[in-house]
Amino acid sequence: MMTKKIGFIGLGLIGGSIAKAVRQYFPEYELLAFDKSKETLALAVQEGTIHTSCSSIDENFRGCAYIFLCAPIAYNTAYLSQLKDFVGSECILTDVGSVKSSIHEEIIQLGLEENFIGGHPMAGSEKSGFVNSKPVLIENAYYILTPSAKVSPAKVDAYREFVTALKALPVVLNYEEHDYVTGTISHLPHIIASSLVNFVRDTDTKDELMKNLAAGGFKDITRIASSSPVMWQQICLKNKKNISQILEDYIGVLQEAKKAVDEGAEGELYSLFEDSKDYRDSMPNSSAGPIKKSFALYCDIIDEAGGIATIATILASNNISIKNIGIIHNREFEEGVLRIEFYDGPSSNKAAELLKKYRYIVYEV
Repeated sequence: MMTKKIGFIGLGLIGGSIAKAVRQYFPEYELLAFDKSKETLALAVQEGTIHTSCSSIDENFRGCAYIFLCAPIAYNTAYLSQLKDFVGSECILTDVGSVKSSIHEEIIQLGLEENFIGGHPMAGSEKSGFVNSKPVLIENAYYILTPSAKVSPAKVDAYREFVTALKALPVVLNYEEHDYVTGTISHLPHIIASSLVNFVRDTDTKDELMKNLAAGGFKDITRIASSSPVMWQQICLKNKKNISQILEDYIGVLQEAKKAVDEGAEGELYSLFEDSKDYRDSMPNSSAGPIKKSFALYCDIIDEAGGIATIATILASNNISIKNIGIIHNREFEEGVLRIEFYDGPSSNKAAELLKKYRYIVYEV
């Protein structure tokens, strides 16, 4: 009986997370991987995530049921020509990149359309690399599938079921539509966040007042600026046509906002904030999108030695894990002085109830 195999080209944050999820939900599969980093491969084998580490793209990949391309976008297209001879008729070839047009075009050139279904798990973290990967990263995240024109419906159905079994939420899109949609809701926000951080850096006072006074709100909306520079450089290069048009449209929106400010247009300014509030409030309260929801609460504490330690002890003794905790010195946009961030919604809710029980004043966000 032939061993069921799944191959991975690249084991970064997303590739590692998928591999760990496959290991958890499909233990019957043998997992093999190639990565340019020998240290990453060694760690993946040591942890038991993969069974076989490959020093090159070779015969090991022949007979795989799935092959995941998880390297940076530019590398994925280059690896396709090396993989071509090892992709069997039943194999589902996929990737995890957030830009789809370039790889679909390469797939067409190489005659691999009958095997290829593009994949984009809309999950991530400001931290990168295999060491930060975990199976829950893709859990309850939208996982976009972009089938090639010649791939069979049976393969699409099989991949959809596979993704569902990994606890993700499959959505099927045309690859060109995918690049425009993600360009607007994912690529544009990253450019805005990075540009805003750089704008503050370049216009800050000599004693860095802006940096030191930046409130939690500023850090929250720019958190994604800490993502991998290499990945976002590649995304901008590969989706430049869509991103350029989206940026042009967005600059037009900013110019309208500037005009309203310049003219003191009360109605337009009120509508700007009211409309955005209403639309944002109507969005699903989940973390299934590309920018993860932050689970946090704010708490007033007495300014005395051991105040934070007391709260941390209360939460720890009730098995509540804290992701981050810190004093908010600028409270212009926050109610409380202590910000506590958690890994998930239930932990945040449980912590709020517990702290209220101990008579702390808690502000949930």
